[in-house]
Amino acid sequence: MTQCDVLVVGAGPAGIAAATAAAISGRRVLLLDENPAPGGQIWRVGQPMPKGQAEGQTAKNQAIARLCACGASCLFGYSVYDAPSAGELRAICESGEAAAGPVPGDPHIVGLRYEKLILATGARERFLPFPGWTLPGVFGPGGLQALVKGGFNVAGQRIVVAGSGPLLLAVAAHLRGYGANVVCVAEQAPLAKMLPFAASLWSHPARILQGIQYRAALGTAPFHLGCWPVAALADEVSGKLTGVRLTNGKRTWTQHCDLLACGFHLVPNIELASLLGCAIQDGFVKVDHQQRTSLAHVYCAGEPTGIGGLGAALVQGEIAGLASAGKPTDSLQGRRLAERKFALKLEAAFRIRPELRSLARPDTLVCRCEDIPYAALEKRSGWIDAKLQTRCGMGPCQGRICGAATETLFGWKQTSVRPPLMPVPVSALVYPGLQPVSLKEHL
Repeated sequence: MTQCDVLVVGAGPAGIAAATAAAISGRRVLLLDENPAPGGQIWRVGQPMPKGQAEGQTAKNQAIARLCACGASCLFGYSVYDAPSAGELRAICESGEAAAGPVPGDPHIVGLRYEKLILATGARERFLPFPGWTLPGVFGPGGLQALVKGGFNVAGQRIVVAGSGPLLLAVAAHLRGYGANVVCVAEQAPLAKMLPFAASLWSHPARILQGIQYRAALGTAPFHLGCWPVAALADEVSGKLTGVRLTNGKRTWTQHCDLLACGFHLVPNIELASLLGCAIQDGFVKVDHQQRTSLAHVYCAGEPTGIGGLGAALVQGEIAGLASAGKPTDSLQGRRLAERKFALKLEAAFRIRPELRSLARPDTLVCRCEDIPYAALEKRSGWIDAKLQTRCGMGPCQGRICGAATETLFGWKQTSVRPPLMPVPVSALVYPGLQPVSLKEHL
């Protein structure tokens, strides 16, 4: 059993900021993440960025340098799967050399006891079902970006980036930097919503400049507003992706491509917060001005409290770290409020349009883990009924993909979260002790 004053779950920007602030304030801090290194999706370690595409690296390097110097301990490659009692979590590592348990091949299991807990669990992409969305060659934009950073070669590949959210433009620019031929970007949000959002950024010149740089990186590739995919197309013989059918509501056309990166903004990772009993409001973890949840000893920062981007994650993480250590946060409240207002503008600008709820055909898979088609779900009365009658949401992803999809399609809410939060082996019932190492030692 590992003991700490402050346990931070999630080592993205919010988690890094929280761990650093708490450790500098004199607390014993343990930072845990399922990835092999700190950074999260936005600061993911991978292949070096091409020349001219290294934005954000300075901020990342500075944040990790501060983390290294603050004295926080870390466990990387570990996923939290249970909260057996108050003030205790259990985490598991099943990959790499760290997964060598007492019996060869057994995973490492570690018990974590804490006085204060900071949840910085980030977000995942929202996928909405349409014909062909499960074909090989169809990725989430963030997922494809992560693969490219890991060495997946997209040089010369024709790629359509589609869906919704500011991630689309950023990913498209990054893919161009790695040599991809981005043939177009299709954003479902209409011009009528994007113009007010763009106009509201006058007080955020850095964000305006970043958007201009991303658009310039695309060159002559079209950027379609009010446009969305209705079907991914494949060769009948090979099954290989050949293109995507796009529409703007008035006309429909086929765009040939080798890869399709399609995702509809982000969904917060709130499963652990729900398991602990934190109050959820409008799909996000409810927090006060100090990032404290409805549980006095639990804080939450970053995307689980509202999709707001890097700036929100950093300031919320710092506030949570200071508050968990009993330090004042007054000087950061102005930034926190400004970032919250920006998050609300994001939500309004990229709200899913009604047409996307009717893309699936009767045979279109909605739950990919259990192969459940749309026709089997439209007869059901809610999430629990669908699980009982079809096994929707009972596969390895535990409803993380189809849960968000069925909420958009049918308005269903996931009404319960139970341990384990992920599939685990029977050996997870008995776990040995494990001592964390310093981040300097890890790196």
